Amino acid sequence: MLVAVILIIIGGGLGGLAALPKSSGGGGVIGVEQDPAGMIRSDEYFYGFSEAVYPSPKMTGEGSWAEAFKKAKDLVGKMTLDEKVNLTAGGSSNTSCNGFLPGVPRLGFPGLCLADAGQGLRGTDFVSSWPSGIHVGASWNKALTRQRGAGLGGEFRAKGANVLLGPVVGPAGRVVLNGRNWEGFSSDPYLAGALVYETTRAVQSVGVITSTKHFIANEQETNRNPLNDVQSVSSNIDDRTMHEVYLWPFQDAVHAGTGNIMCSYNRVNNSYGCANSKTLNGLLKTELGFQGFVVSDWTAQHAGVATAEAGMDMAMPDGGDFFGEDFWGEHLHDAVKNGSLPESRLDDMVTRTIAAWYQMGQDRDFPIPGVGLAHDITKPHRLVDARNSSFKSTLLDGAIEGHVLVKNIREALPLEKPRLLSIFGYSAKNPDENNPTGTEDPWLWGSETFDFEEFGSGFLSFLGLGGKPPGKTPIAYNGTLYSGGGSGATSQSLVVSPFDALVHQAYEDDTALFWNFHDGIPPVNPASDACLVFGNAYATEGADRPDARDEYTDCLIKHVADQCNNTIVIFHNAGIRLVDQFVDHPNVTALIFAHLPGQYSGKALVSLLYGKSNPSGKLPYTVARNESDYAVLGPDLPEGIFKKFPQSNFTEGVFVDYRHFDAKNIAPRYPFGFGLSYTTFNYSNLSVEKVSGNDTNFDEFPTGAIVEGGQKDLWDVLVTAEAEVTNTGKVNGAEVAQLYVGIPAEGAPVRQLRGFEKPFLNVSASQTVKFELTRRDLSVWDVVRQKWRLVRGEYKIEVGGNSRDLPLVGTVTI
Repeated sequence: MLVAVILIIIGGGLGGLAALPKSSGGGGVIGVEQDPAGMIRSDEYFYGFSEAVYPSPKMTGEGSWAEAFKKAKDLVGKMTLDEKVNLTAGGSSNTSCNGFLPGVPRLGFPGLCLADAGQGLRGTDFVSSWPSGIHVGASWNKALTRQRGAGLGGEFRAKGANVLLGPVVGPAGRVVLNGRNWEGFSSDPYLAGALVYETTRAVQSVGVITSTKHFIANEQETNRNPLNDVQSVSSNIDDRTMHEVYLWPFQDAVHAGTGNIMCSYNRVNNSYGCANSKTLNGLLKTELGFQGFVVSDWTAQHAGVATAEAGMDMAMPDGGDFFGEDFWGEHLHDAVKNGSLPESRLDDMVTRTIAAWYQMGQDRDFPIPGVGLAHDITKPHRLVDARNSSFKSTLLDGAIEGHVLVKNIREALPLEKPRLLSIFGYSAKNPDENNPTGTEDPWLWGSETFDFEEFGSGFLSFLGLGGKPPGKTPIAYNGTLYSGGGSGATSQSLVVSPFDALVHQAYEDDTALFWNFHDGIPPVNPASDACLVFGNAYATEGADRPDARDEYTDCLIKHVADQCNNTIVIFHNAGIRLVDQFVDHPNVTALIFAHLPGQYSGKALVSLLYGKSNPSGKLPYTVARNESDYAVLGPDLPEGIFKKFPQSNFTEGVFVDYRHFDAKNIAPRYPFGFGLSYTTFNYSNLSVEKVSGNDTNFDEFPTGAIVEGGQKDLWDVLVTAEAEVTNTGKVNGAEVAQLYVGIPAEGAPVRQLRGFEKPFLNVSASQTVKFELTRRDLSVWDVVRQKWRLVRGEYKIEVGGNSRDLPLVGTVTI
């Protein structure tokens, strides 16, 4: 019993706190080397806070990987030591691949091109700007996500990019103001997991390797890299929270067969993500049975042999970092020769990489690595047009479905041939420039509409750019947003802004237009039938957002609304944007969260504004009334004795986003899963049944063998639920039917999303939607048994249109 109690404390809800240093009561820390001010200066104190898991598991060739594994082992067996070492780190190339693995020409291996990013190819021409992750999350559309993945992957293939550096499921949305939340799908692990599964399967179906990232608990940009004698922030997280929130979507990606995982910048329980044997060897390669290779985020490697032993297989960009520290290369060669690193570990590192190449069929008819990625597109180069016209509808449909209508009173929308429209706000038009100029280039990094000097201070500080404090400006004031900034930005070869599309529609309708994109207090024509106000919320890699609202835009909206009784607000938001400063104004008749739609932003918006398309997006996060309503608003900062070793304690546990709002009984402004339509829907006839049959196992713990994604029987369907959805309005449209489960376990959230379907229904039509609940869906993580536990008791099943509107309630007892 004593052992069990200790394990519960370490692995359960107090795990994050248990990992922290203990104070002596006098401001110091027991047994720690400190300076006279009490500040910890030695990293040695933190050794052991993250469990050591060695040796690194060898690839097994599980399941569908058997043939690729055999081929890879055969090929690696023919390589010299130097050839194998060369395949563990990036090399130079005459391309713009963000990372390039050199080949072994004598054995027919051409190398690998690794390219940004999960929203589309960055830094090149003749590619599409796809809707960003947050936009895909807002669509809640699995089929459309698959189509996007196939189209996006096809462009990578055409350009000779072997590895797509995405999709993103970390950050997971814990920190509301995280600068990279927009790259991921949702703050809910189930929704993110479902969409990363579809994306991974689709991208890899066309022969491109996905690099699911950033592994793991990478939840803030502040102090993400060591700089000026301050280490990266440590995400101190307990075992149950790790499994039920942060590991969950990665588990779905591994189950989908992702060929690569990217380890992250941050530390986890004070061990760097790319040298953390617990997360890489233990969670990823052992528990989840991951068959592919692990690559470092760029400059995330901070040790040599230790990172190899901990489970990292490939270093980028070049086996060192931008500051000149070379950790692998000849040092790895020496480590094998002197016995510091077993050659069998080196063989496994390379085998995993080569196996992923074989697994995706890249040994057959794949373009030359980087063939369409010219080193400098501002100079003459070979043109490779990767765009595929058959995916135009996917680009447009994706842009449409990621818009979320959250307010619509007095039948403000859809518009019907207005006589006069007045358009205001900096986010309506295109930026003044869409023209690549070189390396230090706003176009390259998605900051054309932002302050590039400020952007550089956060993201490109290692290049000496900047001069302004990063992350101080909340908006991109020089034009509309198609994506966020940083390595996840998209490259615009063709874009349609909201203003472009509105002008075209006005031409068709003979509508008069007035506009002002620059003034914060513009004149407003009283004859306007409607006034459209466009704002945005910018976010970028390298800096966390300064706030969840901005006074300039709020004042602009209120000023227009004071003079225009039909004011429609559209936000291009790269994250959660609070609206309580203006949303209750009686003249604010409609509000749309337009997110980051990609290149057909304007066409999509106008289709919605004029009723050619019916809004069907739903929020993939919760919009609060006040900043204080969130469990974690902003990043943790270095403080006290830990100024050199920033600590972020995940004391909220599993209660992130709507789970927190439910637990604290906080009323949100707009709940998770919420979104309006031009029609209405009714829910009825809920049925919940346990699956029957001789093969159905309701034992408390799974017993299956480890496959990709964990124990095989975690994916067994144990319970099914059905409900009928009817379109009761006057317009055809799609509805996202959502199922939530209340698990009867101590410390479990009130409800958790465990299913969603999106039927399209004509007027008066009904459809029965079916939800299949797996063993994992119904389980909690048991920190003592280190397995998913199927709880005994009565489960509550709720179905409806969002997390706070669930009219159908049933139960099932296990």
